[in-house]
Amino acid sequence: MTDSPSLTAHPWFFCGIGGSGMLPLALILRGQGAEVAGSDRSRDQGRTAEKFAWLESLGFTLFPQDGSGVVSADQTLVASAAVEDTVPEVVRAKELGCPRMSRAELLARLFNAAGTGIAIGGTSGKSTVTGMAGWIMTQAGRDPTIMNGAVMKNFVRDDAPFASARVGSGGVFVSEVDESDGSIALYRPKVAVLGNVSLDHKSLEELRALFGDFLAEANVAAINVDDAETAGLAHRAQRLVTFGIDSPEAQIGVAPDSLAEGPTSLTATIVDRRDGSTHALALKVPGRHNLANALAAIAAANAAGVSVADAVAALGSFAGLARRFDIVGTSPSGVTVIDDFGHNPDKVSATLATLKAHPGRVIAFFQPHGYGPLRQMGHELAEVFARKLSPDDVTILCDPVYFGGTVDRSEGSERIVRLIREAGGQAEHIPERAACGDRIVELAQSGDRVVIMGARDDTLTLFAKDLLARLP
Repeated sequence: MTDSPSLTAHPWFFCGIGGSGMLPLALILRGQGAEVAGSDRSRDQGRTAEKFAWLESLGFTLFPQDGSGVVSADQTLVASAAVEDTVPEVVRAKELGCPRMSRAELLARLFNAAGTGIAIGGTSGKSTVTGMAGWIMTQAGRDPTIMNGAVMKNFVRDDAPFASARVGSGGVFVSEVDESDGSIALYRPKVAVLGNVSLDHKSLEELRALFGDFLAEANVAAINVDDAETAGLAHRAQRLVTFGIDSPEAQIGVAPDSLAEGPTSLTATIVDRRDGSTHALALKVPGRHNLANALAAIAAANAAGVSVADAVAALGSFAGLARRFDIVGTSPSGVTVIDDFGHNPDKVSATLATLKAHPGRVIAFFQPHGYGPLRQMGHELAEVFARKLSPDDVTILCDPVYFGGTVDRSEGSERIVRLIREAGGQAEHIPERAACGDRIVELAQSGDRVVIMGARDDTLTLFAKDLLARLP
């Protein structure tokens, strides 16, 4: 991709370098030749030590989060907007007069410097579509740079266990872009992909304006015409490629009655209605939502010059993302453990729908990713657990994840459990995560599926692996 000399000519310091949004950016900057150092509260607390050891093996210099790594006014401090002004790195950077950039500002600079930027937007599914589109562009020989908020299994190797980024030199940059903080307005994509528009962090009026401007900015927009809100923004695009499972007007669609779902895979016939051609799609990831994700990735790649046939063929070897319906394994007695990023109502609903499409009881463990989000979307989450699961299934919640700070912790998981029960579901609140693990081991029987859900906490994967090892 096109390097931006101004970005590599001076040193960088990442506050929270291990975060899902920060790590891939640090990898891309270093891959382009920049000098990058950083710190992370998780490292200081001894969490996910293997991730930080890997970063050090790549040449990143890591410091305790005490300000000692910020040593020169030449350094640019990268910190998310959520980082408090009292954090030692922020204090030290202010004293030295270091420039500061948000994660989104840096990503936009890197993205906009590329010749062909493919931006993946929408309320849910962005990481999977980014991984799929990135894999298609890789298989098509386009040597893309890929920025993802999740580890892409296709790029994991012994020397790259946390492959949430790929650094390429083909001038293509595939990235998910976020609307929640308004930063989607910073990007100048050649191809803009819009999967769905639903209420999350902003009002629908704000979302319509943000996503409409996003589509208008691109040379070509790929939009999901199954989603009424997304389809309603089609007039903002300069050129369109449309996709959808159900919509008969979708240019890239699905042949009627061709979808066949398995517990860990799906097949369908993709139809390109522009020329009448059909293409057999076989995915190694399950769920109707992943068919929608695949259509988005096919449309994105097609808008960037890859044939539909080549895009569909490439997806046959797409291995999925870590923590996206990630099957950890099945115990000797037949209990399957699944690790999943489900944390908001849409994502949890998609995961539970995929599980309930096949027989067997579901034990759903949910670790809320913060007290604030739980207050904001708790009622909708409780409705999803109560509606999607059967009376035989059980939901178990521990207390929300808390890494310090001044958040109001007066209302937590016990409220969600109460709401699930009031809506007719079966749920338990067990404050400590370890005790939840004990309860799951006690409950689990042959044929059960145990799904571990939550965000912003890498140790959930270790929890899922440990749980599998304990099951009979």
